[in-house]
Amino acid sequence: MTDIHNKTMIASIMHAPVRGEVDICLDALMIINGEGQIEEIVRPNDPSYEKKKSEAKQDNSLVQLPSNQFLLPGFVDLHIHAPQWPQLGKALDVPLEVWLMEHTFPLEARYSDEKFAERMYADLVGSLLANGTTTALYFATIHKKATQLLADICLEKGQRALIGKVVMDNPDQCPDYYRDKSTETALEETESFINYVHSMKNNTADLVKPVITPRFIPSCTDEALSGLGKLAQTHHCHVQTHCSESDWEHNYVLDRTGKTDTNALADFGLIGRHTILAHSNFISDQDMDVIADKGAGIAHCPLSNIYFSTAIFPLKRALEKSLRVGLGTDISGGPSASIFETCRFSIHMSRTLEEGTDASLPADERGIENSRINFREAFHLATAGGADALDLPVGRFEAGYQFDAILVAPDAPASPIFIDDELDTLDDQLQKIIYSATRANILSTWVSGRNVFTGKS
Repeated sequence: MTDIHNKTMIASIMHAPVRGEVDICLDALMIINGEGQIEEIVRPNDPSYEKKKSEAKQDNSLVQLPSNQFLLPGFVDLHIHAPQWPQLGKALDVPLEVWLMEHTFPLEARYSDEKFAERMYADLVGSLLANGTTTALYFATIHKKATQLLADICLEKGQRALIGKVVMDNPDQCPDYYRDKSTETALEETESFINYVHSMKNNTADLVKPVITPRFIPSCTDEALSGLGKLAQTHHCHVQTHCSESDWEHNYVLDRTGKTDTNALADFGLIGRHTILAHSNFISDQDMDVIADKGAGIAHCPLSNIYFSTAIFPLKRALEKSLRVGLGTDISGGPSASIFETCRFSIHMSRTLEEGTDASLPADERGIENSRINFREAFHLATAGGADALDLPVGRFEAGYQFDAILVAPDAPASPIFIDDELDTLDDQLQKIIYSATRANILSTWVSGRNVFTGKS
């Protein structure tokens, strides 16, 4: 498949710009400009449809996709630990603090080797594009040079990426071999990375953005957190960190600061409209009010929450309080790079929270009422919801939005999806895609109209 710049595309589109609703249109006509932005979408019942289709044919700008393949918005992954890519699917049987100290920190420390970093990051970015992740929010490592390499690779391969040099300066919680040399160094290198990204050649459209990234409160001193808050205000950057992820981390912050993660981070100036809080399993209703008031977003990581938090994020309650929420794979705390998988687990975990697990209790006492979401809501979170949390013009097919998209073929080779036109409505077909699609079903991925992955058809 080719780039889609200054083209008119005819495609069967599926998207979910509003939570709980899906919009499906066969043979929609989509006009895309030279910058990869959607200028207009014309539906077959529009009086101008045939005229605009004919004009595109005449100037050889028409691209027509097969009617049995579907165009979906590219996925937005709100929480990825880029250096943990080679650890995907490993070390999932230990508590969080053991996982960090014995497995994860030793791996992340290896990224001082720039050749190692380049090899791992190139494979990660290519694999995520093949899985349909067009926008990625990355934690990198404490190493400035390796973090710059990740930014270079994302720009070269065409992935929309938000990247942060991780700050870890607290000697009480960070090992000697993997820690910022000093608070001053952590802040200086964070600002240096911000400036590096802003000065990157060919990044004029801000495809790659810098992110202020304290790993979490335990790994940072108060001085670092305060300094990062000031940098976020000075540079108007996105901010990302972990928030109330596990019992250990949540209680550590309470003991150290006398406040919840949410309130402590807010006091350090680290919660605002462009903040993404990963996990947030143990946030209270008051915390939710603070997050909503500040306009911050939450990266819901359903699978890693089960492995390392032993708790389920109250997703439905957060959505009903109008919090901005998207999905995160949490590579490698979550053992899958697929947002399709993350959609499924967000549904599964919400059902588990609602229905409960203890068979010794009566059915009406096992779970928390009104906790479940459905496939339509999960699809929204994976696309428009995550994009809204980041305040980016992606995640839906509307005029003014970037053409970030994936082409899904239910009948692709090795597909686990069976579609019967007599039995399956279009809504059924979307449901089957959300519940069953794999990387094998993705034929093409575009970011701002640029073809960044082409699979087998």
